[in-house]
Amino acid sequence: MNVQRLHPWNVSIDDARELQRTLRERIVLEPPPDFSPQLVTGADLSIRWKSDRGYAALVTIEAGSLETVEEATAAVDVDFPYVPGFLSFRELPPLAAAWERLRRRPDAVIFDGQGIAHPRRFGLACHGGLLFDVPSVGCAKSLLVGTHGPLGEERGSTAEVVVGDEVVGMAVRMRDRVKPVYVSPGHRMDLPTAVELVLSVGAGYREPETTRRSHRLANEARKRGEAKRRGR
Repeated sequence: MNVQRLHPWNVSIDDARELQRTLRERIVLEPPPDFSPQLVTGADLSIRWKSDRGYAALVTIEAGSLETVEEATAAVDVDFPYVPGFLSFRELPPLAAAWERLRRRPDAVIFDGQGIAHPRRFGLACHGGLLFDVPSVGCAKSLLVGTHGPLGEERGSTAEVVVGDEVVGMAVRMRDRVKPVYVSPGHRMDLPTAVELVLSVGAGYREPETTRRSHRLANEARKRGEAKRRGR
């Protein structure tokens, strides 16, 4: 799959901040007409603390059956430091390398991170959605900005994540009486559709299958890669 050439990756924190502010103007917060995703890809990265090698994984599943239809991995040296609010500059170069190895274009990508629920409204899912030119969703395990009220204990319960008067995401319960995930639109996506999509690829765990499977694959790739490097 092709990757858009948005900007160089070797940038400073100040440059990255300005890129976020500039690129967020290109985000489209509505899905394509007649959006009915059949192939949904999960994207995740595994990197050991203080390591400079990132192991990216993409897992595409069929929305109806939840069967895995394709996997892709890539290992890339990571130069950008770990700085909250700028993780897309650290994670997207390895994910882009894995994206280029996919044979089938997915209808949507769910990133393990934020969409517009971000200090500058330009999280990993926004950046990745532009980079891959694909409808995208952020599905995170913790909040980066905003607060939400109480939500029911049942699967499918939701509560708006708000910053001031602005709704930036949704707390979503994927499993009864289990901590929620935090869903926000990335690119070519709105909040109701993002929530519906995440719930549609759940299988009774806290996280959607896209995240669970890509996380597992990324960790497996890292373990294989580290073992190989030790054996050199």
